[in-house]
Amino acid sequence: MNSFLLPGIVLLVLLLVLVVIFTYNGLVRIRNQAEEAFSTMDVYLKKRFDLIPNLVESVKGYAAHEQATLKKVVEARNNAAYSKSRAQRQENENMLSGTLKSLFALAENYPELKADRGFLDLQNSLSEVETEIAKSRQYYNGVVKAYNNKILQFPSNLFAMMFGFKSYAYFGAQVEERRNVSVKF
Repeated sequence: MNSFLLPGIVLLVLLLVLVVIFTYNGLVRIRNQAEEAFSTMDVYLKKRFDLIPNLVESVKGYAAHEQATLKKVVEARNNAAYSKSRAQRQENENMLSGTLKSLFALAENYPELKADRGFLDLQNSLSEVETEIAKSRQYYNGVVKAYNNKILQFPSNLFAMMFGFKSYAYFGAQVEERRNVSVKF
């Protein structure tokens, strides 16, 4: 009987070790996907940061008395660039998106600015970058969902706790962006 017991125990231990290895590697793989997704989004956010000073300079020449709006855009850009945490970065990025909308709304009041080729090129470039940011946010949130599910589902949640895997926050919209838009004719 002992001759069957020892190989069975060895096989069970080997099976348990393999489960731990595969589960750990799966957790690492999906965590790295989430990090890569955030980094991809970060590249597009950097592109947006680089476009904003040129856009602000274009508007400055036409709307010199709109300094408060321009200052808000620059401050929002700086806050986003120097965020201390991922959660703070997400909040500041959403605020920056809101200030950019107000900048474009301001441009609507200046027909000569709306007709300026340089401004239009910058506006189109920023629009393309915003589309890429939206796509990368969607991808990031999808990967974060898969990662968070993996670290919360049994049995991988046991290993996630044991090895210190923490859940990630989604990159969501600001409260103002969720409100219904009032359309009046």
